[in-house]
Amino acid sequence: MFKRKINFLSIQWESYIWLFYLPYSVSLHLPIQSKSDIFWLVMSAAFLLTYIVVTEIPRWRMVSIPIEVVITCSFLIFDLNPYMIIFTAWQVSFILAWYPISYFYVFATVYYGSFVIAAYNAYVTSSANFNFSDMMGIIFPIFSPVVAYVFSRSVRLRRQMRQENRRLETLVRRGERERIARDLHDTLGQSFSMITIKTELAKKLLNKYPEQVAGELDDIEKTSRQNLQLVRGIVNDLHKKSIGEILFEQGQNLAEANIFMTTENENDASEWPTEIQNEFAALLVEAITNVIRHSRARQVKIEFMRKKSMYQVNVQDDGHPTSFVRKSSNGISGMKNRIESRNGKFEILKNEVGTLVRFELPKE
Repeated sequence: MFKRKINFLSIQWESYIWLFYLPYSVSLHLPIQSKSDIFWLVMSAAFLLTYIVVTEIPRWRMVSIPIEVVITCSFLIFDLNPYMIIFTAWQVSFILAWYPISYFYVFATVYYGSFVIAAYNAYVTSSANFNFSDMMGIIFPIFSPVVAYVFSRSVRLRRQMRQENRRLETLVRRGERERIARDLHDTLGQSFSMITIKTELAKKLLNKYPEQVAGELDDIEKTSRQNLQLVRGIVNDLHKKSIGEILFEQGQNLAEANIFMTTENENDASEWPTEIQNEFAALLVEAITNVIRHSRARQVKIEFMRKKSMYQVNVQDDGHPTSFVRKSSNGISGMKNRIESRNGKFEILKNEVGTLVRFELPKE
């Protein structure tokens, strides 16, 4: 005996919205006046059961979907009822959007073939039950499979994009871990190696030349204090965001504002020194915020360049320069002061494209 524990939180309630229209199709055979009415009422009950099975038990769909299609196509062909098949058009098309497109082609062939047969049957029998003269009543069933399939595909693509964004966020975190590992190796690795060597030397001098041990211990103490400062600096840097993290966050903000962002040499910038990345990250937040708020741009391009004696970042948008360059802007003056305090260079220029914001920081 088949038993299935129902979890009301897992039921796909949105799939049953269309069933609010089911009583209308059932009412076409009420009150019961013939055996035909009884038959079609039983078929309606069978359809409802099959519809629920298709929705709730995916592993049975290879059987339940064809059964549902046969039932609703029977309504269309023999009862000349074009409304029952609408339920199948939306439900099945929405499901098949997650399968190879060949599945949808087979379904569409059967679906539209049923309409051709029903139209021929209505013409031959001259039946008044199937109102093909009502264009609105026939247009919706005809276009329903295509609309449902396209809508479901768009839902699928949006979900895939969200998954890709989560993967990118994971990659950004991984890149940050690798960057931290490089910083630790480059800064603390050599210092701790020096401490080890000096400690071994002090142990050897302790017996032969004890008067020299004090100097070695002073060097060890000095190196240890320097390492402590380095650790504190690295911890402080961890609270700041890299260029990759900023671009990930600001890219989402730009997308919400319908501004398309492109970058050039972003991978190279992710290898820049941590301190340089932190400075540029803060500047990029302010520049992109100004683009969103004031430029009325449709596109923005961010270019990273490593020159012989400096690091450079260009933010080029295609907006309206007059609404972006504002003398009273605290954001612009803040960016200028921040760059100049590091002996860098800040420029904001009008050009034939829109507005170009340029940051430069010297290599240390």
